Amino acid sequence: MAEISITSENWERLKLKVKRKYRDLTEEDLAFTAGEEEQLIQRLMGRLKRTREYVVFTLEKGLVNIDNNRL
Repeated sequence: MAEISITSENWERLKLKVKRKYRDLTEEDLAFTAGEEEQLIQRLMGRLKRTREYVVFTLEKGLVNIDNNRL
């Protein structure tokens, strides 16, 4: 079960932040539908070769200041 909840509106902004930080991610890597946070986390773990905790922390950090451009 995913520890975070991302709305479709927030994802559009968060996706830009993640894409800016990890330029090698594709649109397929960043595909997301509301309610499918777990699939997104798993996909990012594999592509970034990072732990679950790191991926969740990164996404949460981006959501905290959603209007800010920094991740």
